[in-house]
Amino acid sequence: MSARRGRVARGVGGALVLGLVGAVAVLGSTGAVPAPAVADAAAVRVPASARTLVCPGPLALPADDGAGDAAFDPTPVSTVTTQRVAAVPVGGSTGGASAGAAPSGEPVGAVALTPVAGGPPLLDLPAGAAAVVGTAGDVPSATVLRADPSAGEAAVAGGASASVTLAGDLRGLAATTCRPPSADTWLVGGSTEIGSSALLVVANPGRTPAEVSVAVFGPSGPVETPGATFLVAPGAERALLLEGVAAEQRRLAVHVTAAGGLVSAHLQDSRLDGFTPAGTDLVTAGAAPSSRQVLSGLVVRDSAVGDEDAAQVRLLATGEEPGTARLTLLGPDGPVTLPGADRLELGPGEVTDLSLAGLPAGPYTAVVESDVPLVAGAMLTRLGPPVELGDIPQVERAWVAAADPGAGGVVAVPDGVVATVVLAGVAPEGTGPAGGTVTGTLLVRGDDGEVLAEQPVTVPTGSSIRVDAVVLAAGRAVGAVELVPDDPDPAGSPVFGWAVLATVGSGPDQLVSVLTPVPRPEDRPTVRVREDARLGLP
Repeated sequence: MSARRGRVARGVGGALVLGLVGAVAVLGSTGAVPAPAVADAAAVRVPASARTLVCPGPLALPADDGAGDAAFDPTPVSTVTTQRVAAVPVGGSTGGASAGAAPSGEPVGAVALTPVAGGPPLLDLPAGAAAVVGTAGDVPSATVLRADPSAGEAAVAGGASASVTLAGDLRGLAATTCRPPSADTWLVGGSTEIGSSALLVVANPGRTPAEVSVAVFGPSGPVETPGATFLVAPGAERALLLEGVAAEQRRLAVHVTAAGGLVSAHLQDSRLDGFTPAGTDLVTAGAAPSSRQVLSGLVVRDSAVGDEDAAQVRLLATGEEPGTARLTLLGPDGPVTLPGADRLELGPGEVTDLSLAGLPAGPYTAVVESDVPLVAGAMLTRLGPPVELGDIPQVERAWVAAADPGAGGVVAVPDGVVATVVLAGVAPEGTGPAGGTVTGTLLVRGDDGEVLAEQPVTVPTGSSIRVDAVVLAAGRAVGAVELVPDDPDPAGSPVFGWAVLATVGSGPDQLVSVLTPVPRPEDRPTVRVREDARLGLP
């Protein structure tokens, strides 16, 4: 009897459900239930967050792990590592020379430089100053630069790390700008052939462990890399000798991905020619894969065709399809195309080098355009005197990372480094390399943040110029260089490509690196929101 009542109840319930569905269908057909209104999305500004950048620590001597001749002897002189940070007013020029500049005198937020492992800050600069520049010496490890927003605006901040070794196996200036941590990093440069070492250093500035995977590409394509996945604890650094997992690769490009947290990665490229130093520098994160890459700050020396130590551009097609690329150099007298550079065949995953031997000395910006996504890097060289009792000249190398053109920003100049600013007028993608000009204001700040010089700059599109920051500063110590484009929204117009050539010494003893700017953050980030009539009660 109870079973029969249950079947009756289920039958009545089913009839009620069907009746309700039918009623809703009838009401819908008569328009009694209106469709939910969809409002247009609106852009709502949200408070800016702190700016976080990671600065590499000192150079390291790769350990002798029995992998061959890639290990290096200790240097006869110590390596001196310093870091400099800079934070400037939103909008740049204190004189308001730039279009769209914020009101002059806008103070900056607090700035701190802390070891990646935590602990007391190496620098702690309070908020409220018109601009700040600070220097930390004897840096023990990678550091984290944090710049707080001011008056709801994101900080315009930059940092740079410089390691100087005047003699020995690590001879060179290894300087680089501090970069935001990322889950996806491309490093284009380095080598693991005999006499070379490529030390990958990964730092985790976050509070959670990060699982890091490393993919290596060489001249013949992707390289099998056993053991190239590892965990990096919060506040820790991990180093991996690539010659131990990807030996005998004359040309390298490295893809570092992270899960669980954001990391910073760089490659320490060190070389020897027998017992003669052949260059040390850091390969740092470049622009993401794209159909166009821009490499600024290429101040090349005189070289002859066939010079094996001449400057070069390195390319990698990151997809699974082959493609073709065109390299155009924006020089002091306009665009230059090297023989054979107007159609470069790129195999998928294969690292290709293009020598710039024979190019007249001067400042250049390389623009690479391709029909497939690619990443790019470049290398500059300087020839030094032979070592004692030798006849092979020492070589100094500097790697250049690709950077998205168009943004202004600030480049901190490490203590003791001479800064030369290289500016290029870069045409919009898909247009010719020349035509029109790009204008802005170059500010040179001292080691206390004071504006030492404010120089309007005009660069013809398709050309590159260089500006000596020390000359603008009348010989005073330069702490930072800032570029404020006149056009704050350059869509469809020529834009600046720029970088800072950093040098120590002169003549045959000159050591070089290139500092690329970190793009300015969006002053006030926005999110898209819309009202949804389906939420809440009528």
